[in-house]
Amino acid sequence: MTGDALDKLRTRIQGLRAKTIGNGCTEGEALAAAAKVAELLDRYDLSLSDVEIRAAPCERLAYETHRKKRIPLDDCIGAIAAFCDCRVWREKNPAGEGSYVFFGLRSDVEVAHYLTEVIDTAVRTELGRYKTSTEYQRFRHQERHMANASFALGMVASIADKLMAMKAARDEVNYGTGRGLVVLKAAVVDTELDKLDLKLRTVQRASRMVSPMAYDAGGEAGASLAINPGLRKS
Repeated sequence: MTGDALDKLRTRIQGLRAKTIGNGCTEGEALAAAAKVAELLDRYDLSLSDVEIRAAPCERLAYETHRKKRIPLDDCIGAIAAFCDCRVWREKNPAGEGSYVFFGLRSDVEVAHYLTEVIDTAVRTELGRYKTSTEYQRFRHQERHMANASFALGMVASIADKLMAMKAARDEVNYGTGRGLVVLKAAVVDTELDKLDLKLRTVQRASRMVSPMAYDAGGEAGASLAINPGLRKS
């Protein structure tokens, strides 16, 4: 029964991916997708017993950035991992290209990977739209690289805030069921992570110059969106 439920979850994720990523997606569509997979994920979790969750294997799943430098998505990746009850770290391949490695229950890391893909696509789509705006055309040519980065940073910060708010709402609903699923899953993931004996370290990011106007434009793109996760207690 558990396998069937996971297969259904994967099928739904594939359907959502086809809709949101196939032709590019907006921030609104990305957050709507996040709300939908959150509902599906919570239903799946509630279908499992505590024993099944404790026995479930943890996996790692990498999202390749194909970039050697850090990208704006860095400022959202922690929120994505928290939203999906998993852990995340950054690794580099032999070519020096970065990847985000999600670690957690199989269903959670698959959703985290999907959301990262959706949000990455949304950032590119919205940035492309911003570049055609009158506001963007006011930037001088030598200022546009900073404007692009600033818009993307403002946008991912907005998305991260929304994901954390949605996560808080989900947790409140889950706590209302009388089962400590969030705490139980965290304990399972942390125990399995300790077994890997990874030498993870926190790296302080250098301060960045931003264009306030472009950063605010990216933030406003998200702030104007009203997202209703539509979660249910049953």
